[in-house]
Amino acid sequence: MSAKAISEQTGKEFLYKYISTSAAVQNRFRYARVTADTDWDRLTQEQPWLLTERLVVKPDQLIKRRGKLGLVGINLDLHGVRDWLKTHFMKETTVGKAKGVLRNFLIEPFVPHEQDEEFYVCIYAMREGDHVLFHHEGGVEVGDVDAKAQRLMVAVDEKLTEDQVTEQLLTNVSEDKKQVIATFIVGLFTLYEELYFTYLEINPLVVTQDGVFILDMAAKIDATADYICKSKWGDVEFPPPFGREAYPEEAYIADLDAKSGASLKLTLLNPQGRIWTMVAGGGASVVYSDTICDLGGVDELANYGEYSGAPSEQQTYDYAKTILALMTQEKHPEGKVLIIGGSIANFTNVAATFKGIVRAIKDYQGPLKEHEVTIFVRRGGPNYQEGLRVMGEVGKTTGIPIHVFGTETHMTAIVGMALGHRPIPNEPPKDAHTANFLLSASNSAKTPAATRTASFSEPRTSNDVTPAKKSKAGLPAAKETTLFKKTTKTIVWGMQTRAVQGMMDFDYVCSRDEPSVAAMVYPFTGDHKQKFYWGHKEILLPVYKNMADAMKKHPQVDVLISFASLRSAFDSTIEAMQYPQIHTIAIIAEGIPEAQTRKMIKMADEKGVTIIGPATVGGIKPGCFKIGNTGGMLDNILASKLYRPGSVAYVSRSGGMSNELNNIISRTTDGVYEGVAIGGDRYPGSTFMDHVLRYQDTPGVKMIIMLGEIGGTEEYRICQGIQEGRITKPVVCWCIGTCATMFASEVQFGHAGACANQASETAVAKNQALRDAGAYVPKSFDELGNVISTVYEELVANGTIVPAQEVPPPTVPMDYSWARELGLIRKPASFMTSICDERGQELIYAGMPITEVFKEEMGLGGVLGLLWFQRRLPRYACHFIEMCLMVTADHGPAVSGAHNTIVCARAGKDLISSLTSGLLTIGDRFGGALDAAAKQFSKAFDSGMLPMEFVNKMKKDGKLIMGIGHRVKSINNPDMRVQILKDYVKQNFPSSHLLDYALDVEKITTSKKPNLILNVDGLIGVAFVDLLRTCGGFTRDEADEFVEIGALNGIFVLGRSMGFIGHYLDQKRLKQGLYRHPWDDISYVLPEHMSM
Repeated sequence: MSAKAISEQTGKEFLYKYISTSAAVQNRFRYARVTADTDWDRLTQEQPWLLTERLVVKPDQLIKRRGKLGLVGINLDLHGVRDWLKTHFMKETTVGKAKGVLRNFLIEPFVPHEQDEEFYVCIYAMREGDHVLFHHEGGVEVGDVDAKAQRLMVAVDEKLTEDQVTEQLLTNVSEDKKQVIATFIVGLFTLYEELYFTYLEINPLVVTQDGVFILDMAAKIDATADYICKSKWGDVEFPPPFGREAYPEEAYIADLDAKSGASLKLTLLNPQGRIWTMVAGGGASVVYSDTICDLGGVDELANYGEYSGAPSEQQTYDYAKTILALMTQEKHPEGKVLIIGGSIANFTNVAATFKGIVRAIKDYQGPLKEHEVTIFVRRGGPNYQEGLRVMGEVGKTTGIPIHVFGTETHMTAIVGMALGHRPIPNEPPKDAHTANFLLSASNSAKTPAATRTASFSEPRTSNDVTPAKKSKAGLPAAKETTLFKKTTKTIVWGMQTRAVQGMMDFDYVCSRDEPSVAAMVYPFTGDHKQKFYWGHKEILLPVYKNMADAMKKHPQVDVLISFASLRSAFDSTIEAMQYPQIHTIAIIAEGIPEAQTRKMIKMADEKGVTIIGPATVGGIKPGCFKIGNTGGMLDNILASKLYRPGSVAYVSRSGGMSNELNNIISRTTDGVYEGVAIGGDRYPGSTFMDHVLRYQDTPGVKMIIMLGEIGGTEEYRICQGIQEGRITKPVVCWCIGTCATMFASEVQFGHAGACANQASETAVAKNQALRDAGAYVPKSFDELGNVISTVYEELVANGTIVPAQEVPPPTVPMDYSWARELGLIRKPASFMTSICDERGQELIYAGMPITEVFKEEMGLGGVLGLLWFQRRLPRYACHFIEMCLMVTADHGPAVSGAHNTIVCARAGKDLISSLTSGLLTIGDRFGGALDAAAKQFSKAFDSGMLPMEFVNKMKKDGKLIMGIGHRVKSINNPDMRVQILKDYVKQNFPSSHLLDYALDVEKITTSKKPNLILNVDGLIGVAFVDLLRTCGGFTRDEADEFVEIGALNGIFVLGRSMGFIGHYLDQKRLKQGLYRHPWDDISYVLPEHMSM
């Protein structure tokens, strides 16, 4: 949500810190918070005024009318405050329908004043601007300020002046106070704007000869502006509404939501309830809550929440396990039900999100069975068939009753099944699989375009739309009645290749002559071409770095689809509106601050631009054009017959619910003519009325559907339009959120605008008003399809709609990646890997998640064991690997590898080139003897050859014994690296037979020459063979195989790379110049005749 209530303490802190006014604001920062953890001695030390002044104490928990409820202690000393708190602290209190415990209190100085010194001031946001209310009588008995107060509306982007305040608000204020109050209100309004408040009320505002006092304050801020106001806000705490506790699980999900591009919401209503929900989509989540309450489940509804915006498998798992953990804390005598519901997704991969839920169900299968949980699932969207199959399988394997349904079942039908109001079908009807749509067996490769250009309900005409009215001089530009045609061209802002390909596939099945996307704009790359498919053919689409070039090169474009982030959407939209060719802009981003949205709306109205969004999936006009991911993938486009126009137009707030409407309309009528999701924010760029009037003026539209929701008053304009005769076509309406009036405390639903601030904004009130105005309003969402069907049949019966014959669309090849995900095809892989998997939410090494690697403190040796040997090695083995890396890391600059690295570094080469030159010297003569030593010693030992026999044989064959000998070290000057490793092996390895054998060989070789010692390569080689053979993790054949394929040389390569990099960095740090070998270190031995 965007507008969130803050505590009185937080609001006053913002005001005292940042208000800029010449009025003397008194008692700045003189407040003290009291909770269960308060240390009174420390509090009085930090706030010494508590000991000397008269005080006021009150709860600070978003409670309205505290004075009338007797919840304010006035004119007390500190002892009196503490006595007052004893009678109120941690006491259950009823405020309206809400019951809650008083646990947070605010103490402030008592301000002596007269009644005529109390005033009321309030600023709140509306679509057209900010309203300032002022009343010359404030306090507890202020009454109905909406009726009494003077008011002033400050339009978007305009400033408030002291003269305006004085003339329009302060007519009943004495002359001696007008200047002070006017100055304060202007400063307050500036603060309100700069800190992105959406509501700010002070009652009473006390003005005495000493200055201005803020007695009681209530406020809301736009939480989406956090990225703008973070430096001033700091870390804001948003308290829950009174009557609802703040649960750690809610905070956990809120944290997940903040870190995710998806939307994750959770509100606990009744943790002891038996009905739990896990719903996909902001609109759908409200519909399910409505249906549960309509069927009598309000007292047993445990939670409200939603997940949407394509969360990953891991995010869905975290969300699901939180809910499952909560619902299995307490048993219910009747068992529990979990409703995993959702509308038809537009772009979320249902199978991927269900994998996360399935993982959670498997983890909690014991508690779920113990608590007698029954699960009901209904979902549609991309890959939903696979998701439902997996969900059904987990029910069979775990023994948990799981009932699974797809798009063939009405969205909320599972609620009636879960609550026992309707039977559970044994074999629910199944819709055709994705492949049946996309890989059609139809002989017709292409449907003639002419058969599907006109409205589906009437003969083709050359002009089936009403042109936009011309605007008069000096008035805002008139907006287009027809937003999309079969020739509409668009620019897509953002590198959304999947959405663009979906649009092109839609264009193709609609038999458009050309793709609707003319170009893309993406500021983070240079100008280039991006490849897409047009049917079977590959085409290139231009991508521009800046919008000006795109607009200049594509003058036919009149639509912009913006996938810009919430931080850049405002600037890119304002820029787009500078180009007169743009008539429609769709803004997909969710979370744009409301103040910025209102500025966009104002400019759009001035320029005659229609904005769809923000926080929307877009809209669709079958047979013509679709915005981004609207309508989902091709299987849903075809199933809902969105490739050709029908007779029914709709407008909704929710993107997910708009796709559900596509499904409902296709099953009950001849299909959709046009549909728009205006977005879930409080101030959508275009309103219900804007689109309903367009539909009214479009001959091809025969009936209209509006899906409204709780919050706002826009639906009343539809009532007015019907009553005044401006809207004459049949209108079927339903406002979701009817459950809100049944909850004891306020619940903010999934959409930012889905919250009623007054009785007229409730869904119940709006549904009744629409019914009274003459709209067709069902009793519940469950009956919406029936009402639509009834109205449609009436229009067919009276000849208004003449259904046309169905014509199959052309087939579109399925993308290879999607076909593979659906399991329709298979292909030999180009590569095979068995050590690592990065595809999921978490990196996996040889089957072990990276978090487990760190949790187990496996170290570098453990990771190497997983990646090289696919084993979790014993701790002593991991430590031995790390010791090997340490002792082989470097052996000075004189060895060939380090020398090469240094020469390269001094020649100005980069790190990779220098390191590679050093590594290329590794071989049998330098560092590469580990494998050879392991092989030679193993072969001799395994054949039963005595050490002396081995030495003699190697001498006879004229071969060097790998791992024996050192240029510098000897029996008298031992290599301490060898000694360290040898001691560790002897102390920790279960057996060291091969090492003992090698040491016996060393005794023989050093008796001949003291430097023929077992060197570090040889020791590591033979010790590693002992490790592989005796640690218990490998068979003999596996151990030998690792030696054979060169695994042991990898130890030296990896270890010495550290040293080579060190030498490279050392030379760069020392700024050494180009190396040239000195002449006196070179022996020139030219042939005699050449030297003469």
